[in-house]
Amino acid sequence: MRKLLIALLLVVCLDVSAQMPRCHYTADDSTLVCRLLASGQTDPLWFARQFEGRPYVAHTLELYPDDERLVLNTKELDCTTFVDVVVALTLCSQRGERQFSDFVIQLQRQRYRGGVCNGYPSRIHYFSDWIDDGTRKGFVREIQQKEAPFTAVQTLKIDYMTKHPDAYVALKRHPKFLTPIAAQEDSLTGRRYRYIPTSAVTNSKAMRAAVHNGDILATVSTTPGLDIAHLGFAVWHDDGLYFLDASSIHKKVVEEPVPLRTYLQQRKKMAGIRVVRIKTEN
Repeated sequence: MRKLLIALLLVVCLDVSAQMPRCHYTADDSTLVCRLLASGQTDPLWFARQFEGRPYVAHTLELYPDDERLVLNTKELDCTTFVDVVVALTLCSQRGERQFSDFVIQLQRQRYRGGVCNGYPSRIHYFSDWIDDGTRKGFVREIQQKEAPFTAVQTLKIDYMTKHPDAYVALKRHPKFLTPIAAQEDSLTGRRYRYIPTSAVTNSKAMRAAVHNGDILATVSTTPGLDIAHLGFAVWHDDGLYFLDASSIHKKVVEEPVPLRTYLQQRKKMAGIRVVRIKTEN
């Protein structure tokens, strides 16, 4: 009987191992994730603040252009990986999941189409696609209102990756990926989303009702072929709304020193913000 139980346990362990994604990470990454999950915190803004001061580094996911795998780097972040990691920590903690393996599985579910890492095209590359995919999976929901302050509409025309393949190492090395990426761009093109234009980003009662602390803020891009220019988290202060982001200008994760309205006014390639809320587990 004992041998049978051991055999059954081995089968279960092997089955769990088979479900684990191939993941690139360091001991420091796993230690940090476990420490943060052990805190019991469930506020996304609390998790986001734990990364303040971490260096901004772009392209950290491109370590395996020939053999895509899940890359976790908590020491160096760009705006997308910063948001991705914070969302995964928040969702795991809300569910009472404290194991590093729980976090890795959640991160893969967010980052890949169908939650399966199956080559570079399986990664979700455009943030509008990430929002819609996460909505279907029940992780997030985009705040969409017909009334103010959501007075503008973004209609997507997406083709940036296929128009600029030399900017992506995997596309340069594997032109065959252009076909599935183009299909993804075509599926996004024509989708419409309500957003808050820069002129409506005020310290008003309507804005405070629409945008909550810890919401993901996605700045609407005016660059042809792109949907989103930058990502971060909403932080309210008495004098207005601020932005906590992995900043390429400050070279680190930082709460921007000026209100979000001023931040947007200083950037011609940003037209306003879309608002995405991490869903609270019941």
